[in-house]
Amino acid sequence: MALLYTRRNFIKTSAVAGVGIGLAGSVHPLFGKELSLQGKRIGIIGLDTSHSIEFTRVFNQQNASPDYDGYKIVAAYPKGSLDIASSVKRIPDYIEKVKAMGVEIVDSIDELLKKVDVVLLETNDGRRHLEQAIPVLQSGKRVFIDKPMSASLADGIAIFEAAKHFNTPVFSASSLRYISSAQDIVKGRIGKVLGADAYSPCVLEKTHPDLFWYGIHGVELLYTVMGTGCRDVVLVHSENTDIAIGRWADGRTGTFRGTRTGKHLYGGTAFGETGNAVLGPIEGYEPLLKEIVKFFNTGIPPVKAEDTLEILAFMEAADASKRKKGAAVSLETVWKKANSAAQSKLKKIY
Repeated sequence: MALLYTRRNFIKTSAVAGVGIGLAGSVHPLFGKELSLQGKRIGIIGLDTSHSIEFTRVFNQQNASPDYDGYKIVAAYPKGSLDIASSVKRIPDYIEKVKAMGVEIVDSIDELLKKVDVVLLETNDGRRHLEQAIPVLQSGKRVFIDKPMSASLADGIAIFEAAKHFNTPVFSASSLRYISSAQDIVKGRIGKVLGADAYSPCVLEKTHPDLFWYGIHGVELLYTVMGTGCRDVVLVHSENTDIAIGRWADGRTGTFRGTRTGKHLYGGTAFGETGNAVLGPIEGYEPLLKEIVKFFNTGIPPVKAEDTLEILAFMEAADASKRKKGAAVSLETVWKKANSAAQSKLKKIY
């Protein structure tokens, strides 16, 4: 088993590892001659989220945009969440909806993998992502894992380590990463970003740390414009709102406001050297799906592993800060603990 990384070593080496995965993936037989003969078949794992329905609608529409390059969702394994009632109850209805769009329902992930070339892991329950991702990674089929990447930083580390072990590209992202206002800032619209505030709904689910279930949307928007490098997090918690304050190592500050009352909206403000800019509005799933297609074609993840892992570390540190009554919690602390847990998980896998 490959040696797990400290946070610092992971950041230093993941770029190199990502290139290796991308190059290896580019010669995978399913993405050469065989793919051109078989068609670009997408499989879904998990029909317990509206994303499965919306993604199928986009990919399987007649005369789909050339941006989707002929990819179609052809099969789905419906079992996602097992004990989250709000998710489980959706599955029978969503099965019928995707069947009406030409999707075959299968009884196992193994059966799914025999029928598809690439995978969308959509299960709403992040606790199941590591378990469900492993057979996909073992098969060598490129996989997008919907938010949250996992329900813990330890599982996230384990997924990326397994992806390297099996030489299979993987990435995860919220659709908010690709709203045009955020991408304009990434491209330099306001110069260097000096700080940012982001907000989104933060509905809670008892099986997940508070921000992991839905607050991840706003946290990912914050990280899209701020980049990595957060040192520690303080969480101000109340019944209706969570405010996570992150202090970056270079002196910048970024905040996330998660709301549980009022209208559910997404957005924020970025503060830059040459001006400030509003983040938002949201623009649907299409920008994210176009990035997924590029990833399926190239094997190059558009979001670096260290970016996704620091998002998980930020949210885990916020949860720890809540338990400590608002005391600052360093990301290095949660990283070390998670790294040890990830190593234990991987010993059981390979």
